[in-house]
Amino acid sequence: MEEQTIDTQALGEKIVKVLKSIYDPEIPVDIYELGLIYDVFVNEDCNVKILMTLTTPNCPVAETLPVEVEDKVKSLKMVNDAEVEITFDPPWTQDLMSEEAKLELGML
Repeated sequence: MEEQTIDTQALGEKIVKVLKSIYDPEIPVDIYELGLIYDVFVNEDCNVKILMTLTTPNCPVAETLPVEVEDKVKSLKMVNDAEVEITFDPPWTQDLMSEEAKLELGML
């Protein structure tokens, strides 16, 4: 039986593209550029685990945003399953935002 090689880097780039289409409703910047995504893990079974945070623990989208992230990542053809884990360690700060996000928000 021939083993199928998964291009996890290409899949990772597709996942990032999806993450960049999800916006924090209070800030007009996508969650990736905001620095809310801490890590994306893809295993050889194409199961994805996303470690992310929220701007605050009592963020109004704490219930819906992780579900939206999971659903959108699961919608990718190559993804078998996706799980989002929320962490507040380390807590999110504006320092985690990309230069692009800071520019967008007039912070530079």
